[in-house]
Amino acid sequence: MRAGILKKNDELARALRQRFETAGVYVVNLVSSPGTGKTALLERTMRELVAGGSRVAALVGDLETDNDARRLARSGADVQQINTHGRCHLEAEMIGDFLDAWDLSQLDYLFIENVGNLVCPSSYDLGEATRVVLLSVTEGEDKPLKYPTIFNSADVAIITKMDLAEACDFDAAAARASIEAVRPGMQIVPLSSKSGVGMGAWLELLDAGRRDMMAAHAHT
Repeated sequence: MRAGILKKNDELARALRQRFETAGVYVVNLVSSPGTGKTALLERTMRELVAGGSRVAALVGDLETDNDARRLARSGADVQQINTHGRCHLEAEMIGDFLDAWDLSQLDYLFIENVGNLVCPSSYDLGEATRVVLLSVTEGEDKPLKYPTIFNSADVAIITKMDLAEACDFDAAAARASIEAVRPGMQIVPLSSKSGVGMGAWLELLDAGRRDMMAAHAHT
């Protein structure tokens, strides 16, 4: 039963990925446990991208409420809420159901804020170009070792709330070692959505990722 569900999801995700690439929209799936600062990071990211002239939208996954979607809409980007009503992850079918409201060719970036969970989302491809996993300084340096699957399935790791690192006695070297033990060579971006430290590197990563996607699609 589970294998069948995942097979169907993978088929839908492949179709979504082709659709996104054809439209030229760079899709980023953000995954983390609750409270890591996904929404804060996404709000600042979208605000800065919009200010720079990029066309941005977001899909926000939560079990209930549209609190995060309303918050993200303050960035000036178009945002839609997906309520999963108990499911601990988003699925490709859910993503597809919410795309008809947009002309994807008119978007540069589409962000997917997944449900706060470090287990279920690891198994579900959403057609994204890049999967980003967040680890906050308040969670402990060994989180990647405890939840290796989600870190191993991601392309980029962001260490959030760096403005609190000293207060939390956070060991950045130990956190990096934990990530490297699970996914050697993984890109790691330490940042603070509040202070802005590291945001430049994050935005450059997004820009480079979109350019690489466009170049790869042009040669297919």
